Amino acid sequence: MSAPLRLMAVHAHPDDESSKGAATMARYASEGVEVLVATCTGGERGSILNPKMDRPEILADISEVRRQEMDRAREILGVRQRFLGFVDSGLPEDENEPLPEGCFALQPLEAAAAPLVAAVREFRPHVILTYDDDGGYPHPDHIMTNKVSVEAFEAAGDPDRYPGLGDPWQPLKLYYHMGFTRERFEALHAAMTERGIGSPYADWIARWEDRPQKWEVTTRVPCGDHFETRDLALLAHATQVDPDGFWFVCPRELQREVWPTEDYHLARSLVDTELPESDLFTGIHAGEVSRAV
Repeated sequence: MSAPLRLMAVHAHPDDESSKGAATMARYASEGVEVLVATCTGGERGSILNPKMDRPEILADISEVRRQEMDRAREILGVRQRFLGFVDSGLPEDENEPLPEGCFALQPLEAAAAPLVAAVREFRPHVILTYDDDGGYPHPDHIMTNKVSVEAFEAAGDPDRYPGLGDPWQPLKLYYHMGFTRERFEALHAAMTERGIGSPYADWIARWEDRPQKWEVTTRVPCGDHFETRDLALLAHATQVDPDGFWFVCPRELQREVWPTEDYHLARSLVDTELPESDLFTGIHAGEVSRAV
């Protein structure tokens, strides 16, 4: 019997895994792929974004609460998850505001990447998902997540780098999340407007006028059948996600009809593939899998 395929998704905070690529992970997990979420920080500096959960006792223990939420979301998605042990950097209101001492975004790159390199060597993923070099949005932890993901992809297979962190393992493909594209939101906005459903996306689309898309979408993974699982995982992060908020404005059935994929940019590949793709594991055959071992 061949060994199972393995997928690792690297995220900055608990809840990011449920808002970016969750249906993709749920689909692959349901098909027998082993999936691991590596969460860089504990979300210790996160605010309570769901007004229904805005209570002093929750805020006082936000780190533990968010770990419990992560555990529920992980179970819903059918994946494994581990925290890499760094402290949330927070999102400064002013770009000139200094980040807290010791936070994830201020770590030297090798120190920040070391736990991820160790996780890659232990879990041995064939594919890694992460954010682009702008972090998807400019949160310092998201930007650092990109940096450590690229570093781990390039270093984990080199026996001379990061000695003592396990046997070398070379992942084969690295993808950036591309879920928040103008094209997708224009399609959803048009469909909602056509059906007389109030769309919240007009302001988002307007903000794209002066922001050309940096990375092209190379890979669209059909996963509409798992949008309900994605939404349940999002709702598990009750301090961060308002059930009456933005995430759930567009009806799920309309999303399945108009945009039934989650989308990615292939940033690195050590196997031959033909673009565009519809599968993160395109090009990874038995020969490549054994070569990565």
